[in-house]
This record gives sequence, C-alpha cells and structure tokens, in this order.
Amino acid sequence: MKVTDYISFKIDRLPRGFVFTYKDFTTEVNKKEAVIKALNRMVASGNIKKLTKGKYFKPEETPFGQLKPSQKEIVKDLLEENGKITGYLTGYSNYNELKLTTQVANIIQIGANSVRHTFKRDQYTISFIRQKNTITRDNIPLLQILDAIRNIRKIPGASIAFSYTRIRSIFKDFMDEEIHKTVRLSMKYPPSTRALLGSIIDDLGFDDEANTLLRTLNPITKYNFKELKRETGDPYKWNLL
Repeated sequence: MKVTDYISFKIDRLPRGFVFTYKDFTTEVNKKEAVIKALNRMVASGNIKKLTKGKYFKPEETPFGQLKPSQKEIVKDLLEENGKITGYLTGYSNYNELKLTTQVANIIQIGANSVRHTFKRDQYTISFIRQKNTITRDNIPLLQILDAIRNIRKIPGASIAFSYTRIRSIFKDFMDEEIHKTVRLSMKYPPSTRALLGSIIDDLGFDDEANTLLRTLNPITKYNFKELKRETGDPYKWNLL
C-alpha cells in the first residue's frame, strides 16, 4: 500500500477532533519525510487541518462551521508521556468543567510537578502551575477542586459566594474516603485554601476531617473572605473575616 493510501486509511478511522503527528504513522510507515509530505498534501486538499507545526487534526463540521479540537486534545502531549501522567487541566477550563463559570478563555493552564515557560499553540496561550502533590489519574479531580478553591477570587464571571456554594454542592456527593484524601492533598496548599476547605466540609458535617484542617492553621491569622459570612455556618471558627 502506498504511503498516502495508508495514511488516508488510518486517518479515516480517527475520531473527529483527534490531534495527531507524523509520529503516529512511523511505527508502520518508517519514512518520515514521505509521511510529512502526505500529511501536508491532505492539509492542502482540506481533508485535515494543521493545528500547529507538526500537529494535525480532523475537523468536525457543524451548521456553525468547523469545530477545533477540545483543549484537552490540544495539550494531551503535555499531560501524559509514555503512559505516565505528567499534568492535568486546571484553571479556566477547569472552572468551566466544574460549572463555576460559563466563560471560555484562550488560556490553557496545566498543573504539573515541574513547570515550563509559557508558550503559544494555535490560538491558545499554554501556561503551567506548579503542583506540589504527586499527580495520579485518581487524584486529578481532587486537585482540580483544590485549585479552584485556591483561586476562588480569580474565577471569571463568578462571585466568591457563588463559587463557594457551588464547590460545597460538589462535596456533598463525596464519600468519606474522598473527603479524607482531599484533606490530605490540601496539606500542600496555602493556609487560605485549607481554611476554605475546612469551612466547606465543616458545614457538611465532616467533623474529624474539619478539625484536622483546623489544627494546621494559625489561630491568629485572618483570611479576607467577608463575602462568605452568610454562606458558611461559622466564619469566625475559620477566620473568614
């Protein structure tokens, strides 16, 4: 089978919005230059689109035009390497996923143990936020919520009070083990994050876990969250003043 025919055959079986590179074909077609030329010919013919240098995708057609790949698809090479998790989506895309905001930003933020310089990819600015906890597939959802708590003042189009009550509603569905694990992960976050988390789980009746968090806080440190006085059961206990 010719290189072009082989690539067309493979691409036809990829889902719309899937991002790929020439490397996805070199295990069977060990001719890098031929593969790249074939891909560029398909771009010229409109069968596929180029996302950025060396990255391509199959566009999805809708009545409103072509859809770009999802943000996670655009940065998937930065989230996993050789089957190992190296990062996760956080920040603006995470706020949207958690229903904390309806706004969509052209900034993609990635939580990672080791950060890189900010750079551009297609229309997006890719930036990194250091995560001190070990990142695993299982704890990513918990880290995303903790990140939202840490940045509760920066969630676009949402008041602190709204974000607090929305996050509390998410925790309502958590099992005891998930609350315990979230508390453990929060130990590597700032005290203000632990104070807000403590207030939330205290409101939900997780007394032991809340007291664990309270013991980690300086009793004379106050956190400027006056907006939450009516949202939490005991703002004075958590110094949310």
